[in-house]
Amino acid sequence: MKRVARDSFAIGQVRIRPGSARELELPVTRLVTGADVSLPVRVLHGREDGPTVWINAATHGDELVGVEVVRRVLAGLSAKTLRGTLIAVPVVNVLGVMTGDRYLPDRRDLNRSFPGSTRGSLASRIAHLMMTEVVAKCSVGIDLHTGSDRRTNLPQVRADLDDPVTRELAEAFGAPVMLHAKLRDGSLRHAAGQVGATVLLYEGGEAWRFDEWAIAAGVDGVRRVLARLGMIDEDADPPESPSVPCRESTWVRARHTGFLNLDVSLGQQVEEGDRLGHLSNSFGRTLRVIRARRGGIVIGRTEAPLVNSGDAVVHIATPA
Repeated sequence: MKRVARDSFAIGQVRIRPGSARELELPVTRLVTGADVSLPVRVLHGREDGPTVWINAATHGDELVGVEVVRRVLAGLSAKTLRGTLIAVPVVNVLGVMTGDRYLPDRRDLNRSFPGSTRGSLASRIAHLMMTEVVAKCSVGIDLHTGSDRRTNLPQVRADLDDPVTRELAEAFGAPVMLHAKLRDGSLRHAAGQVGATVLLYEGGEAWRFDEWAIAAGVDGVRRVLARLGMIDEDADPPESPSVPCRESTWVRARHTGFLNLDVSLGQQVEEGDRLGHLSNSFGRTLRVIRARRGGIVIGRTEAPLVNSGDAVVHIATPA
C-alpha cells in the first residue's frame, strides 16, 4: 500500500516540508534603534504522521534551565525519523533575557498575560503571537520553568492530575514529584487548556543558573513524553522511582529576620515538627528554629542567606 505523503507545515510566513527542519523568526516588535525583535522558533516536521507538540522555555527572562533543555532535546532529534511535528520555542520572553530581567520592559509578567491580544501591551502581543502561531497548532505542550527570586526547585511536573491524559503524560515525564496545581488566570497553561491543549509545566533548578541535575531531568522527561506520544522510540533511562503524586503544597515562612541556615535538601522527606534550619544574628546567636508545619517532600527552598520575617524559605508538598 502506497504511503500518502504528509502535507507541509505552515507557520508564520513559511511552509516546512515533511522530513525537514526549519529555524524561523516570528516578529514581535522593534527596538528604538530600529532593530527587530523576534520570537525564535525551530520546527521539526516529521515524515510520518503523529501529534503536533510544542516545548517552550524562558517565559520569564531569568529562567534559563529550560533554554538548555530545549537545545539538548533538539540536538537529539531528527525530522527524518520523527513521527509528527515538534515546535520548539527556547526563548519566549526575548526582551527579558536580553535585559537580564524576569519581566518585560513595562514590568508585566508575560505568564499572566495569556491569551493576549494584537492591540494590548507588549506582553499581551507576545502572548497572542505564541497562542496563534504555536499553541493553536498543537495538542500537547511542555512549558519549562525554574525557581525564581533566589529559590531553587526540585525537578517536578505541575499539571491537572485529575485529567487522565494529562496524568498519563505527567507520569511518563518521570520527575521525582508531580503536583496537582491549580490554574492561574493569564498563564500559558491556563490559556492553552482553554483551547484544548494538554499542558505539562516543568519546574527545576534556580533562575540564572544552568543546574545540570535540573537540565538532565528535563531532557529525559521531555524525551519520555515524546516517546509516550509515539513520536520517537523510547531511549531515555527510566526514572529511579515513579513520580510521587502530591495534591497540596505550602511554604514554610520565616518568623524572624536573620541569617538563614537550612538543614534540609531538595527531595528530602520531612515530618511535622522536624527541624528545617535556623535563623541567627550576625554574631551567630540562634534567633529562631524553623520547623515543618506538615510532613511531605521538600520541593523548593530559598538560597537567600538573609531573610526577613514572612519570607518563604522551604516549600513542602504533601503526597496524595
